[in-house]
Amino acid sequence: MSKSYNITLDGTLIGTSELEKADAPMGVAFGLIEFNGIDSPYEFFKEYCLKNNIVINTDDPEFEFIDIQVMSELKVFRQDGLEIKGVAGNAITGMRDDGYEISILGISYPFYEEEFPHHVKEYENMFGKE
Repeated sequence: MSKSYNITLDGTLIGTSELEKADAPMGVAFGLIEFNGIDSPYEFFKEYCLKNNIVINTDDPEFEFIDIQVMSELKVFRQDGLEIKGVAGNAITGMRDDGYEISILGISYPFYEEEFPHHVKEYENMFGKE
């Protein structure tokens, strides 16, 4: 059963993600964003970054590809309202055809293991650990 997490920017709900992907040893969870009422995530994030002086690592208008450094006002919450925090923050990357992902970087243990036991188990299974 997958959980859905709310994503907010400046306190406004912009979408949700199941955070279905992970780099468990690094405490990273990431996943595709289902946007709420945002027609062009590329334009939305680009405009926000330019307005708020946030560094855009890569910007390719042709493919609407964008890779954004950590955005302090980009937050992820569990359904019960608890914020999922990473020590390195949250970032966005993606393009029009593949979708856009949110990454939470550096979620501390043991919280990571409690919140994402399936990611930890999947990682351990890669190495035959039980």
